[in-house]
Amino acid sequence: MAVEIDPNLSYDAALAQLEEVLAQLERGDLPLEQTLTLYETGAALAKLCEARLDAAELRVRQWQADDEATPFMGWQEP
Repeated sequence: MAVEIDPNLSYDAALAQLEEVLAQLERGDLPLEQTLTLYETGAALAKLCEARLDAAELRVRQWQADDEATPFMGWQEP
C-alpha cells in the first residue's frame, strides 16, 4: 500500500512531520504493521524534503554567475 503525502507541503511542514514519525519509530513500542506504515510515511516525507532542497539549490545556482557555487567559508556580503 502506497502512502499518500500532500505534495503541496512546504519543506518545514514535511520536516516537522518527518521528525514526528522518527520520534514514534525510535520509541520502538508499535505493532509491526504500524511501524511499517510509519516507515513508508517517513520515506515519502524524506523524499519530499529532498525534492524541496534540490529545488532550492537550483534556484540559488540560477542566481550565481557561471553556475559557480560560492563557498560558505570566507564568504562576505558586498
